[in-house]
Amino acid sequence: MSESLQQKFADPHRSVCFVGTTPPKASTEDMQMQEIADRLLARLDTLEYDGLIVYDIQDESSRIDTPRPFPYMETRDPREYSKLLSQSSQRPIITYKSVAQRDRADFDQWLEEAWSDYDIRNLVLVGSPSSEGDIKLSLNDAYAALKEHDKPFHLGGVTIAERHAVKGNEHQRLINKVENGCEFFVSQAVYNAQATIDLLTSYARSCREMGVTPKRIILTFSPCGSAKTLEFMEWLGISVPEATRYRILDAEKPLAESIRICQNNLEQILDACLPLGLPIGLNIESLTNRKAEIDAAIHLYQLLKATLDLRLAERHLNQAG
Repeated sequence: MSESLQQKFADPHRSVCFVGTTPPKASTEDMQMQEIADRLLARLDTLEYDGLIVYDIQDESSRIDTPRPFPYMETRDPREYSKLLSQSSQRPIITYKSVAQRDRADFDQWLEEAWSDYDIRNLVLVGSPSSEGDIKLSLNDAYAALKEHDKPFHLGGVTIAERHAVKGNEHQRLINKVENGCEFFVSQAVYNAQATIDLLTSYARSCREMGVTPKRIILTFSPCGSAKTLEFMEWLGISVPEATRYRILDAEKPLAESIRICQNNLEQILDACLPLGLPIGLNIESLTNRKAEIDAAIHLYQLLKATLDLRLAERHLNQAG
């Protein structure tokens, strides 16, 4: 790990590309968890990737009335899986932490253990999925706790273009999160290119008006091969335009069609946002554990990384010329 993520993120001319994953379910034994990690890394063996993102999966049923299309299952501690993947891959890991369930004292202890026992250095904090329910620690209070903590975590935040489409203020949230210490952002899965373009354009404009350099935005993409996966994406709050939904459902090969859609969406976003000076990154995930969708995520990664690298190289050449 000769080069830190901070160093990579700081260079706007380079792509930064991740693979997103979830820890195994809570009942998984240590040896079995190692096998799962080994299988994942074997699949990624042919890819050039900068690191992995390990999610902290929460029960989001408080956010929405409709039942979850796939049952919620508790997982192993994301810190355990992050440490395992870091040791096995020798790559940086970004670890998510949902902060609402425990109080400040618990969170302080979690941070201490994360740094000392699990070698966590790159962190994304996530707030409560809704304002309902028992919130023990708000996201802002968690940021305050992290500022007072003596370890220099590399902090990132989540950004959701769908929120911007409804409220029009997600770019302001990004600016506030930067003031709270965020150095990068990871988006929710993108299926609505225009919503993402609107958010990123507003963010770039605000940064320009304030005279600050925009932070790295890591765009998440995920393949979709079935009506059930589509239903799950929409349950998660991912915006899928009607025409896009029908393109996937009516296609002879839905997975291949979804990959084409993702590439087209990325190209639209790069066309609109690279000229604004926004440093873009990628995160590719499979939202289900279906083998076909996991394999498709590998193809999607290769295609989108090549697309981003080509655009960055062309832009660099034009600027140099």
